[in-house]
Amino acid sequence: MSGLEETLELIQASVFPLTDEEKSSDNLLSQGCCKVQQWNTDEPIPREDLLKGISGARGLLCLLSDKIDKKVLDAAGSNLKVISTLSVGVDHLDLVEIKKRGIRVGYTPDVLTDATAELAVALLLTTCRRLPEAIGEVKNGGWTSWKPLWLCGYGLTNSTVGIIGLGRIGQAIARRLKPFGVQRFLYTGRQPKPEEAAEFQAEFVPIHQLAAESDFVVVTCALTSETKGLCNKDFFQKMKNTAVFINISRGDVVNQEDLYQALLNNQIGAAGLDVTTPEPLPTSHPLLSLKNCVILPHVGSATHGTRNTMSVIAANNLLAGLKDEPMPSEFKL
Repeated sequence: MSGLEETLELIQASVFPLTDEEKSSDNLLSQGCCKVQQWNTDEPIPREDLLKGISGARGLLCLLSDKIDKKVLDAAGSNLKVISTLSVGVDHLDLVEIKKRGIRVGYTPDVLTDATAELAVALLLTTCRRLPEAIGEVKNGGWTSWKPLWLCGYGLTNSTVGIIGLGRIGQAIARRLKPFGVQRFLYTGRQPKPEEAAEFQAEFVPIHQLAAESDFVVVTCALTSETKGLCNKDFFQKMKNTAVFINISRGDVVNQEDLYQALLNNQIGAAGLDVTTPEPLPTSHPLLSLKNCVILPHVGSATHGTRNTMSVIAANNLLAGLKDEPMPSEFKL
């Protein structure tokens, strides 16, 4: 078995104390410090099953699709000591309530930086060079002959790239885009990061300036109360009508209705999204009707190696928390 297959034995698992009988059992799930109650499918656990199954648990290993709020914590009871999430984002966790109850939180930062940055660059190139449209034309017979302006898109050479959130992933994206001949990098965030920005000679600017001067805007910031709805009608109106907008952070950072109108009215050139609200996006959503919008199903970290390592870290975070030991990656509350 691969490391991923082995550690998936713990995915979305509620962990309970062992009885003396279970400690002496030969059952593999009962070896060591805990027994596992597992939701054994890739589909998200229904909320009613989560509420029922978590009662009395000491630990919980969850996914970003699981909303862990006060109701879930109440259902778990006072035994719950640790929550380990198979994600770098923690916006699905009620951190205020979790901290109030003294519950430790494990997460999986760093390991998915490269995979997500690679996906961001792939999505940017796919969007700006109109690759889904081009592939569609080949398949549906629209490719007739060479035409000077047919399916022309936008290139990175001599461009200005604006990055909202120059954290680990933002830096990794800039590092990959620089060899494409990007002339200028802009970034915005809570505060300047001169040491990190020096590698790309990136300029810290207000968000309205970033919107107005960028040929490509890449959103990599965390979802917080300050960033929710950050990219809205006002933001898109400031962008160039040839600019390409890319979001790989969280869907709620963007007002999707405002984005739809901006794309429909050609206020901006195109958009590429790896995250949406909700997820999955309904097939009837108007964004899916637009040729200048490329949408992926939240696959930023979807490489075998990355998901394998994330699973190992998440499982080890959970086990360390149960033993009151230091976690490999603990989110400090």
